[in-house]
Amino acid sequence: MRFGVGLESSRDTASVIGPLTWGIRIHHGYIGVLLMGVAAWIRVRSPRTAAWILLFGAALTAGDLIHHFLVLWPLTGSPEFHLTYPQT
Repeated sequence: MRFGVGLESSRDTASVIGPLTWGIRIHHGYIGVLLMGVAAWIRVRSPRTAAWILLFGAALTAGDLIHHFLVLWPLTGSPEFHLTYPQT
């Protein structure tokens, strides 16, 4: 949507999503890190389930890092990895 329509997450979703998350940007990498912690916590009780959760968590984290630092940064000149939405 960024290149075809000119939308930007920080600018165009801040007024709707920002208040729901108290101004904190929720990157899918955060959810991935959380899932990797859950996998570590349950690995003794359920190693097979923990392996799948770890895989999904690592994929979400890697996907977010690739998106921001290997795609956006070279194409736009900024990784646009903001921790909070801009104040309006």
